Amino acid sequence: MIEWSEEGVVLAARKHGEGNAIVEALTPGHGRHLGVVRGGAGRRLGPLLQPGAQMAFRWRARLEDHMGAFTVEPVRSRAGLLGDPLALAGLSAVTAILGHVLPEREAQPRLYAQSVDLLDRMGTDGDWPLAYLFWEMELLEQLGFGLDLTRCALTGSREDLAFVSPRTGRAVSRDAAGDWAPRLLPLPACLLGQGPASASELLEGLGLTGHFLTNWLSASLGDRPFPAARARLIGRLARQLSA
Repeated sequence: MIEWSEEGVVLAARKHGEGNAIVEALTPGHGRHLGVVRGGAGRRLGPLLQPGAQMAFRWRARLEDHMGAFTVEPVRSRAGLLGDPLALAGLSAVTAILGHVLPEREAQPRLYAQSVDLLDRMGTDGDWPLAYLFWEMELLEQLGFGLDLTRCALTGSREDLAFVSPRTGRAVSRDAAGDWAPRLLPLPACLLGQGPASASELLEGLGLTGHFLTNWLSASLGDRPFPAARARLIGRLARQLSA
């Protein structure tokens, strides 16, 4: 019998048979991992196994390549986000994206820690949308699709970086862009650590990361569409920022 125990976050849960559930979890040492929770769709456990819930997981299986079974103990539910539509949309986006892009059973200690920190901020920090933008940047970096925003791809200059090539993911300075500027993606100053983000900069940044999440990262995974939860978050955020 193979067995391990770790704290983790519920990414998704779906009913399986009579009263059971298949739970998709993210833990630091075992990455995105699935297991059956007996009674997981029942009255006692079902309300606890919601996306974003922090749980203590114990996984057991006869063989390593089996799905195995989880036993769970709640750590915290994050149910407080239910009263904040924007934060709830953020939680849904984070859990859906992680479930979509992460390979199974690969340790993700750094990304796990950053994801938990972001989910915690959603309940306490009104500036969490900027943290979410940097989380998407880190997600690209950790999965091998990082952007190079350190210097201009054409001149090597570190000054007045204003655009990003949609083809290479490298920064381009304003002067070097010239007539090509309309074909490039705007690079907001907040992604360069230059002060707080305005509403327009935040949305520009999310447009930038969204391009590479869908055209680079998601495209590398096959034909599965990128989770709609992200588009719902961006739409809600845009409406709230323009109100």
